Amino acid sequence: MVDNTEFQMLHTMLRVRDLDKSIDFYTKFLGMALLRKREVPEAKYTNVFVGYGPEDTHAVLELTYNWEQDEDYEIGTAYGHIALGVRGIYDICDKLEAAGVNIPRKPGPVKHGTTHIAFIEDPDGYKIEIVDLDTRTI
Repeated sequence: MVDNTEFQMLHTMLRVRDLDKSIDFYTKFLGMALLRKREVPEAKYTNVFVGYGPEDTHAVLELTYNWEQDEDYEIGTAYGHIALGVRGIYDICDKLEAAGVNIPRKPGPVKHGTTHIAFIEDPDGYKIEIVDLDTRTI
């Protein structure tokens, strides 16, 4: 058995079609900070790391842009979603929707529970769960 103190969540990686559009989405609409950007010309890709705090203490999101992508990416069948906690989910979702963010699952209680959630989509169609921390039960 492995002790969970041996591991630290580092990042979740998503391949994106339009790096600038994705950076704008995660920083402007979700309030993440652009932590670092790494160009790798010899391999023809760029990595961008965004998040809510420094990488040494917080899990972050890695956005990878492949310069010579031949086809659109398909959202993988093993991908579930990223979950972000918020307070005031209804107001936040109203603001996101007014700004043009797609909200396929409007805020409301989960089935058979009291926690209020919503699902939004990033520019590539990846699902992001928004969890209302004021109604969350663990």
